[in-house]
Amino acid sequence: MHQRTAAVYRDGWALDDDHAMTRTIDFTKMHGAGNDFVVLDGIAQTLPPLESFSSRISDRHFGIGADQILVLRESKNADFRMEIYNADGSQVEMCANGIRALYKFLRDHDYTNADEIRVETLSGIVSPRWAGKDLICVDMGRPILAPAKIPTKLGSGDGPLLDCPLQVDGERVVLSSVSMGNPHAVIVVDDVDAYPVERIGPLIENHAAFPNRVNVEFVEIVSRDRIRQRTWERGTGETLACGSGACAVAVASMLRGVVEAKVVIELRGGELTIEWAGNDASVFMTGPATEVFTGRWPLAEE
Repeated sequence: MHQRTAAVYRDGWALDDDHAMTRTIDFTKMHGAGNDFVVLDGIAQTLPPLESFSSRISDRHFGIGADQILVLRESKNADFRMEIYNADGSQVEMCANGIRALYKFLRDHDYTNADEIRVETLSGIVSPRWAGKDLICVDMGRPILAPAKIPTKLGSGDGPLLDCPLQVDGERVVLSSVSMGNPHAVIVVDDVDAYPVERIGPLIENHAAFPNRVNVEFVEIVSRDRIRQRTWERGTGETLACGSGACAVAVASMLRGVVEAKVVIELRGGELTIEWAGNDASVFMTGPATEVFTGRWPLAEE
C-alpha cells in the first residue's frame, strides 16, 4: 500500500508526494526534570478537539510521545492560560513541571521577556519566575490540607491528613494527603527503587477514598534535606518527575517533622528544590525546563 510522506510545509499545510494538501499542527517537545510534554500553541494556530488528539500524539510508539499535552491559550484573567491533557485524554488542574516548560516556551518563542508572569490554570493563577539559565521558580500557592478540599474521604476537618492507614488490595498502606491544586497521596517506603509502584500506584489512584482519583508519590527519606521520589500520575502512569507531587511530598514531610523547610527532591529525571515556610505561606519550587525538538504533525486522519 502506498504511504504518503509529507515533504513540503507552508503556512500550516503539508504538500505530500501525491501533491495533496494536508493541514499540520506545529508542536514543541519539552521536559522538566524528565517529565516530558508536547506543547501546542493554541494562540497562533487552530487546534483539533484535544481529548482524542492528545491521547494519539502522547503515544510513545505511534505518536510524538509525552506524559502530558500543554496547550497555550489567551487569558482574560492572567497573561496566558495553560490547559493540560493527560496521555489518556483527560484534562487536569495543574502541572508544576508543565508550568515551567510553558514559561520557557513563551520566552523562547518571543511571547514574553518578563522575568515573572501570571498563568491561568484550572487550579487558579500560578506565577513562574525566571531564576537563571533554564531554571524557573514557581510560586505554587498555599497547600490545601483540608481533606474535603483535596478531595479525599479520608479524615475530616481542617487537616492535615498525615499517616492515615488505607486498605489496598488486602494490604495496609499508610499515607498522607495534600493538594497543590491537584490531589496527591504520599507514601513513605524503605526502598523506593524496590517498591512495587506499578502494582500499588493504580490501586490507590482509583481508590474510592479519592473521588477525583489521585496522584501517588512513593518516597524514601534520605536525610533532613533530601528525599527520593517516584510518582504514579493519574491518567498517565509512572513518570520521571512530578513537580506538584514534589511540593506535596515536601509539605507532608515538613508537617511530619522529618525534613527542614528547604529540601531537595530527587526524582528519576532530575532534582527539584522545594521551600515552604509553613502555615499560610506559599510553596516555592525551583527546577529546570528544556526544549528537546520541534516539529509538525499532519492532521489528514484526525
